[in-house]
Amino acid sequence: MVRGWRLFVAAIVLGAVGPASAVVAGDESFGIPQVRFINEQVSAGWADAGLEPAAEATDGEWCRRVHLDVIGRIPTGGELQAFLSDSSPAKKADLVARLLGDDYVDEYARNWMDVWTTVLIGRDADNDNVSRPGMRQWLRRAFSKNMPCDRFMEELVTATGSNTNKEGIDNFNGATNFLSGKMAEDGVQATAKTAQIFLGVQVQCTQCHNHPFNKGKQNQFWEMNAFFRQARALRRFEQTMDVQSIEMVDQDFAGEGGDPEAAEIYYELRNGLKKVAYPVFVDGTEISPDGYLPYKTEDGKEKGANRRRELARLIGGSPLFPKAIVNRMWAHFLGYGFTKPIDDLGEHNPPSHPELLDGLAERFREQSFDLKELVRWIVLSKPYALSSRVTAKNAKDDPTLGEKPKFSHFYLRQMRAEDLYESLLTATEADQSRAGEAASKKKDEWLRQFIIAFGTDEGDDATTFNGSIAQVLMMFNGDIVKVATGTGKGGFLDRVAAGGGKNSAKIDALYLAALARKPSAKEVAAANKLMQDRKGDAIGALQDIWWAVLNSNEFIINH
Repeated sequence: MVRGWRLFVAAIVLGAVGPASAVVAGDESFGIPQVRFINEQVSAGWADAGLEPAAEATDGEWCRRVHLDVIGRIPTGGELQAFLSDSSPAKKADLVARLLGDDYVDEYARNWMDVWTTVLIGRDADNDNVSRPGMRQWLRRAFSKNMPCDRFMEELVTATGSNTNKEGIDNFNGATNFLSGKMAEDGVQATAKTAQIFLGVQVQCTQCHNHPFNKGKQNQFWEMNAFFRQARALRRFEQTMDVQSIEMVDQDFAGEGGDPEAAEIYYELRNGLKKVAYPVFVDGTEISPDGYLPYKTEDGKEKGANRRRELARLIGGSPLFPKAIVNRMWAHFLGYGFTKPIDDLGEHNPPSHPELLDGLAERFREQSFDLKELVRWIVLSKPYALSSRVTAKNAKDDPTLGEKPKFSHFYLRQMRAEDLYESLLTATEADQSRAGEAASKKKDEWLRQFIIAFGTDEGDDATTFNGSIAQVLMMFNGDIVKVATGTGKGGFLDRVAAGGGKNSAKIDALYLAALARKPSAKEVAAANKLMQDRKGDAIGALQDIWWAVLNSNEFIINH
């Protein structure tokens, strides 16, 4: 029995992703002009590079992929079967409409809450100036309502109020958590992150000196930083409630020279000379240097300015803003953005598909920055529908070698830690109660262990599986996998075992639940051998098979 079990584990865990078959589509753009635009631009890139795209992904692969990317988990058995049995030529568009509609609004919001929590505040849970529950509550509500992306940016950049929703705090605004932990050292992190996320500009490189390789100048960082000098992150403590919070406020700024009507800041060049900076946007647009918040003079004139509000207005009107969002969203769904890194859109870093990036950004603005529509366009596009199989005719399209991506095949990538957690729960039907703070804390506890072991606690959005002993032990023996492979009465495996029918049908059920496909002939043979070695212990054999499938490379990869 042990020998058969080991052979099976080797066959599954070390094996490659199974074979694919092409699916013939009808209207490749589903009648959506923005999808047609994407297809035309990417196809032109293939022709220019002499590439032939991969065949289309199987229905099962595409269904699994779109569930992972849109709502952050693999499909349930019922969802997969419904899609596979649908013969309508519009079934992909119909599924996307459902995933973006009311039936999945909570899961959609939860997934994008996870994505943007990492983007905005990282995965570090030990920052006293940031409330992760507060940030997530605001994000969940924003995505539940499909808040337009320009308003989303504006509320984050200009937020005031308390960062925590604990009892005893009456001015809670979870959006403040974006900046509440970034205001140290005169807001240098606030400056850098705002420019990176919402403009795709890496001004942090010019904080101390002019950039050696591009047009970035030191003055640009400090002129951007000047927009944040009215903002303050104040620590509050409610003694009667024993509650601590950070309150973001705007206050008059007198300037480092002491004259609020010309509220300048100073920065030092490498040669020791000091220079002065006033709020100037990255495109050269200046606002009033007045450090006062808006007020009226005795003769009724408007003076002063709220610098953060002016900054949000300038970001929202900048052509860089929709490009930065489109580039980030494209990278989420296709594995790579049009630039690498995705938050560096400078002239020194030309995009792989400039016309496509510009055109999508323009269409996104015309669509009133509707994020769900942008998602729809991308996931219904031809490059998103391609198989991950590499052929001789597209093998040179390999961004891992430093080449610019051409998207002639779907690039394999590992699940995010959050996706893996949700997918394990979905595949095993281990826990259906995912709403509320208690469920979030349970998830956080698992993620904290996972992220530390997998070396991604720097706040990035990657998950690195490099085969270390700690990683192997976590996946092989971790609590969630133990629960997932448990054989308790009424559990997933118990229901599969008690479902009746032949062993082959039970093995099919496990593969479909985890991998959205049936097992290959080789895998069936290995499973049958294990069944024989178990000598009638069907549920024990299914447990071994299920454990191996969940620990396979194929399960943790978005393909």
